[in-house]
Order: sequence, then C-alpha cells, then structure tokens
Amino acid sequence: MHFKNKYIVTFILVFSLFILGACNSSTEEDAEANASDNKETTEEGGTIKILSNVVGGKDADEQELFVKELEEKLGMKVDMEKPPSDYDQKLLTSISSGEKYDIIYLTKDLMDILVDQGALMQLNDQIDSSETLSDEAVIPQSEWEQITYDDGAIYGVFNKSEGGTMPIVRQDWLDKLGLDQPTTLDEFYDVLKAITEEDPDGNGKTDTYGLSTAGLYDIQPFMSAAGVKYKYVVDEEGNRTIPYATEDAIPVYEWLNKLHEEGILDPNFATNDTGKMREMFLTDRVGMVTYWDAWVGLFNNIRQEEDPNTEFQAKGITGAEGPNGFMLRRGDPSLFAIPVNAENPEGALKFLEFWHSEEGNILGTLGIEGHDFTVDNGNYELTETGKEHGMDHGVVIPNNSNFENPIGLLPGVEEAREVVMTNNSTLENSTADWPDAEKIVTNYAFKAIMGDLSVEEAVSSMNEELKAANLID
Repeated sequence: MHFKNKYIVTFILVFSLFILGACNSSTEEDAEANASDNKETTEEGGTIKILSNVVGGKDADEQELFVKELEEKLGMKVDMEKPPSDYDQKLLTSISSGEKYDIIYLTKDLMDILVDQGALMQLNDQIDSSETLSDEAVIPQSEWEQITYDDGAIYGVFNKSEGGTMPIVRQDWLDKLGLDQPTTLDEFYDVLKAITEEDPDGNGKTDTYGLSTAGLYDIQPFMSAAGVKYKYVVDEEGNRTIPYATEDAIPVYEWLNKLHEEGILDPNFATNDTGKMREMFLTDRVGMVTYWDAWVGLFNNIRQEEDPNTEFQAKGITGAEGPNGFMLRRGDPSLFAIPVNAENPEGALKFLEFWHSEEGNILGTLGIEGHDFTVDNGNYELTETGKEHGMDHGVVIPNNSNFENPIGLLPGVEEAREVVMTNNSTLENSTADWPDAEKIVTNYAFKAIMGDLSVEEAVSSMNEELKAANLID
C-alpha cells in the first residue's frame, strides 16, 4: 500500500510537470506571437526618430513607458532622444552635422535659424491636406500667423498652447496684510516692502523678501511701466533697437535699485536659476516671483499635495501699467519641425496629427494610463506619480480647443492664462545676434540694479557697447 501510493504521487508529479511545461510552452509561443505581431506592426509603420526637449517622461524609466505608449498609438517604432542638458546646442550641432531626425522639438528663435539655413521642410501642403492640422478648432489661424514667414511659408507645427510670464504673488499674504493687488510701480513697491517687513509668514522674524527673480528673467512686467519691451524692436526701415538699453528704461532700473538697496529684492537674484527662485517661493521666503502662468497651478498643487489644509495661494497678476497699458511676455511657440533630410516624413506627419488628437492631448498632459492616471467607467484619477508630475508631460494646455482636461486644470492656471491672453502679451523679437547682445544687456542691467554704476551711466555704457559691437543701429 505504501509503494502503491508512492507510485501514484510520482505519476501525479510527472503529469503535472508535463502539463505545466505545455502551458509554459503555450505561453511562450503566445508571447512570441504577440511580439511578432508588434514587430510586424512597427515594421509596417517604419521607424520615427525624434529629438525632444520637455516632451516625454519625467525620468529615464518613465521615458521608456512614454516611448512604448507612442509606439502603440502610432503603430511604428519610436527612437526618441531627450538630452538631459544643453538641448539647443545639441539640436544645432546635430542638424549642422547632418544627423537625421524625422521630428525635432524647437522654439521659434531656433526655427528662425534653421529656416535661414534651409534645414527644415516647408509644411504648408501637409497642413492644408490634414483634416486635423487644418482644423481651426484644433489650431486657430491666429496661432499659425505667429509662425508664418513673410513669404507665407510654415515650417513647424505647435507642441502646445503657450502662455506667458507674469508676477506671481502670494495672494494669501496679500489678504493677511490687507493689501490689494498692485498695478503701478509705486503700488508694487508698497506691497513688496510690506511683505519684507511685516512678517507675512507669522514666524516672528523679518526673514522674507518681497521679490525674487532669476537674473533678468523676467522683469518685463515691471518694464511695462515704462512701455518698453525686452529683446529687439525693429522699425519699418529695419533699424534695430533694444528698449532695455534706452533712456526709457531708466525709471525701472532706478526702481529695482531701490528695492535692492532697501533689502526688498532677494540679494541673490543675479545668480539665481529658476529652480532656486521657485524653491524660495515654495518655502515661504519670498512673496513674489516672475514666472510662467502654468507655474501658478504647479505652485498651488505642490503645496496642497504637501498639506491639504495649507493657506498657500499663488496668483498670477498683470504687472505694472504704463503708457501702452500692460505689456507682458507671451512665450515663444514651442514647435515640432521636420528636417529636410528626414527619412520618414510620412511617419512624422502621423505623429503630428496624433499629438493634436484627444489621445495625444491626454499623453502630453496627464501622461501614461496605468502609470500617471487610471480610468474607471470614464472617471479619470491621477496616481500618486501622476500628482507629482502635475499633468505636464510637455503640454499644460493643448492648442486643441475641443479638448477638455478630464481631471481639470491645476488651481489658478485658468485665471493666470486669462491674464496673459487679455493684457497685451506679445512675443519677444529675437535674432541670431541676441545671445551676444543679451550678455551686454545683462551685465550693465545688473550693475545698475546693484548700484555698481549709476543707472544713467549703466544704460549709456550698455547702449554704446551694443552699438560698437554692431548689435543695434
């Protein structure tokens, strides 16, 4: 009896292993078949090679998921490079060396350079024949006009709807101090001085600054008081001026110098990068920064994720009114372009159409389903990872007016975007000479603000040096 049971057990084990092996073999065959199907699908669509900045995953692991999602949606293999730094230099070097991409991400100023070099494919015919890209509900004609060249040519397709920069203030601190939103330089001074001296964070110390910037990025909302605009202004005769280097800008430099002398302006403003500036705002060390409208929502979201009961409230405001009203900066369009040496322009066009579809809008904002968000009976919910990523995978607000974010925008973004769109916000005019001009403008602007030179002397020297270098006329 003992031996009989032993043989029965042995038979069962052998039979089980046989069945398990068969199942594993079947599973492996299914996996190989699926992989083969996927390979055939991607081979049928070919490969699309993309050079990207901003658009994509938030880290290397998520970048892989992002690329897989693109491959599934497009039915083609995606080779997507996302350099960790010095993107503009990488782009220009790659294109000049003849490296081949099907899609490149770039901003309008870089597009200007590559158009001059004849490096980009004209896209008018592709846009006109595309049901998606020619739909004004997806991309309004007013947007196309921003990137249409004098001969009517178009060389890029938008990545997203761009916002702009503005003063972002701690509205909860204004409320606590009984202050109204400022609209003139004098009112801004009063508000920033109160934030510096009246302990808005309630810690019993005078350890807050009224204003912080990341260098001259972005003092345009204050230069608005003088009616001057950053970068170049070119008149009808083609003469170039830089209004920040003219006498018109002197009152604003004097105002900024006053803030610096009285300890109202963060003393590290000249060496801050945007990350340091953002950190100061988020950690209650400064009451106002100048930054992008999208960051109103991100600031609020970050603090509310840390503490749902926080009183923190970031709010975007207009800046200072001047002779031309409010003059804010509209963000340079971020675009996708197809190089003239692209090996798969048809695949590139398919990507562009997908990016402006609802599925593309979801991927560019919310991110990857199952990773950044889940969907249950049509109800979208962000995962913890998705909350950290702030519904921004290269796009905050798509161009597509038919798209409605299923989760909603982050708190304060919609109002901030309205400030940008309704207050004379325009693009800045940059040329290939601007990087050299910017160094001179920044050098003397810092000297004026920090009192190393009198404001008048700094502006005069700035102007003279720009003319000597043939950077203005």
